[in-house]
Amino acid sequence: MSYQPPYTITPKILHLIAEISENLGRLSILLEQSSNLRLRRINRIRTIQGSLAIEGNTLTEQQITAILEGKPVIAPPREIQEARNALSTYEKLNQWQASNEQHLLNAHLSLMQGLIDEAGVYRHKGVGVMQGEQVIHMAPPANRVIILMGDLLNWLETTPDHALIKSCVFHYEFEFIHPFIDGNGRMGRLWQTLILSQWNPLFIHIPVESMVYAQQEAYYQALNESTLKSDSAPFIEFMLTVILQACKSDTPQDNPQVTPQVFKLLNAIKGEMSREQLQTVLKLKDRKSFRERYLLPALTDGLIEMTLPDKPKSSLQKYFLTKRGKQLVESANT
Repeated sequence: MSYQPPYTITPKILHLIAEISENLGRLSILLEQSSNLRLRRINRIRTIQGSLAIEGNTLTEQQITAILEGKPVIAPPREIQEARNALSTYEKLNQWQASNEQHLLNAHLSLMQGLIDEAGVYRHKGVGVMQGEQVIHMAPPANRVIILMGDLLNWLETTPDHALIKSCVFHYEFEFIHPFIDGNGRMGRLWQTLILSQWNPLFIHIPVESMVYAQQEAYYQALNESTLKSDSAPFIEFMLTVILQACKSDTPQDNPQVTPQVFKLLNAIKGEMSREQLQTVLKLKDRKSFRERYLLPALTDGLIEMTLPDKPKSSLQKYFLTKRGKQLVESANT
């Protein structure tokens, strides 16, 4: 009997699929226009920046753009290598079939070459997922990985379920198996994008990973909840919600250059808040990084304002959402 991952199709899942399908019709007009080649490029960079940032990479969209253009970038060599690998890998996306195991291994090699010794091969030892010093998930033994991945890829090839559902299920099951020694998170997100793009090519240009990064804590919560329930429905619901948000916000009017960091800042602001309060909520200790990557871009784009604009360095300074900022938050969270 063939393997069947455990998941429940809830009314919320069906509703989200209908909404996503409706929004894809609008996006097909927007993104397929030749005049929007710049928007596609911006979205690809946002996708890569978001996926790498989830794994701790600190490169900005501007730095990744510079790497793409062959310009020098001052940053940790490993982070530059991660970006180069990701840029190269996403360019190869249309060369792979999602259910082909060798293609999966080749993609991992492309994504992780020069970063780990075991790029492109399944792990040969046990691994766990850590949160701080706590193990929150112990992956199956290494000697089970080949069998589990074979079952999962066979299911992916044969299941009649909608691509939106099977892409989420695959993503969850892949993270549960954790088949590689490193790079599992970015590979899971890459392969979900591949599955979706083979259903509808528009997904090559929709920066779902950027939205995932903006809701990183909820992403891990959905993974953990699905594991506790032995049912990936919570993760499917979360990812479909994120996909819908990406589809709705993916217009030039919504400012496609708004970074995941700015999205996180906008979501954190409740009423008027000081810099110290915002850094505490966002769990950020580096004041300079917060100012350069979160605060200044949001102020420049007119998404937040200061309560004391004439005294920008005042110790009493607080920040609040502008009308435009509120609209962006509402759009992303509906």
